[in-house]
Amino acid sequence: MGLFVFLPLVLPLTAWPIARLAEQHLHPRTATRLLTGVAGVMAMCSTVCLGLVMVVGTAQLPGNPLPDGWSDPEVREAVPYDEVVGKAAIPALCAVVVACGRTLWRHGRVRRRAHRALAGLPGTQVAVLPDEVPYAYALPGGRRGRVVVTTALLDCLEPAERRALFAHERAHLAARHHRFLLAVQLAARANPFLRPLRTAVSYTTERWADEEAAQAVGSRRTVACAIGRAALVSRGTPVATLAGLAAPGPVPRRVAALLGPAPLMRSWPSVFTSVGLAAWGAAAGTAVSAMSSANSAVTMFFILYAATPL
Repeated sequence: MGLFVFLPLVLPLTAWPIARLAEQHLHPRTATRLLTGVAGVMAMCSTVCLGLVMVVGTAQLPGNPLPDGWSDPEVREAVPYDEVVGKAAIPALCAVVVACGRTLWRHGRVRRRAHRALAGLPGTQVAVLPDEVPYAYALPGGRRGRVVVTTALLDCLEPAERRALFAHERAHLAARHHRFLLAVQLAARANPFLRPLRTAVSYTTERWADEEAAQAVGSRRTVACAIGRAALVSRGTPVATLAGLAAPGPVPRRVAALLGPAPLMRSWPSVFTSVGLAAWGAAAGTAVSAMSSANSAVTMFFILYAATPL
């Protein structure tokens, strides 16, 4: 197993370069899927790493519930350990479990509260609230989500801009963007080194919806105007929403991107470009992290299985 068991804790650093490059050079759809996949795999590997370090490093602590055979000298020689690191892994792993559990609980609570608030309205795809506060958001609901918008925001937009707004929110629902956001939030809770990927995915999901809306209405400038106008008049929702749990992308960058040419749809960048080099580096780091975690877990399993009394 060796010291490779510690690699998944630091390998998320290899994903930092791709976060910004993916925002700038990849299609938002590709960037979202790539960054979410990298974040998810690396988060799981780092969590497995913490678990392995904790089990191995605390086998000799008095009062632990592990079998006595796990602390035999032969096992300690075959499995590298450090008692200080093992003890430190206990609160670290507990913090990861608590943080991820709290994130899931908040996600579920916000979703349930939002649906209860709309229970008395007609079951249409668009819910218009008579509110003086301008805001809009997409509320997923299983097979059928809803777009929530207030009359105050609709009054501030032109008819074409309203269509762009609805197309943007429907794109969030159709692509299940809340799942990508939740995945990267959990990954960032599991390993703080993955926070840049969470910020990047928050931006790329918005850009993905922007591009889908531009195709739906047939005008990138109309979508840019709708986004800019909505940002100027909106002060945020009075209650937390699923999108509010993640930091949305900066509006000026989104507007500037819409006023420029449409991004090219590429499944995977060439290695001879800066973003391609970063993407391949992140992919290599993810593969090494996964193989290191799997090798360490399998090795420890067989060693401890042999040391466990029947």
